[in-house]
Amino acid sequence: MESLAKIPIQPDRILDCYGMLCPMPVRKTAETLHEMRFGQILQVIATDEWFGPDLEAWLRHHPHDLLSLEQTREEIHAYVRKC
Repeated sequence: MESLAKIPIQPDRILDCYGMLCPMPVRKTAETLHEMRFGQILQVIATDEWFGPDLEAWLRHHPHDLLSLEQTREEIHAYVRKC
């Protein structure tokens, strides 16, 4: 997965989905974004290898911006702006 942003992103909230499996990381992301204000940024940390593709598919049907999606050795970090 490739980063879409080149500057550090400062999230307004961080959602820890460590150890959760599909569909929970995307479901928790949706619930958390629902609670946030427009323009705020959510950082999601997940370990499910399918989180990235699942999140991208979910975002095709929801009006939020994926700012960055990065995978480290053990984690996936996503930054989503609520729109």
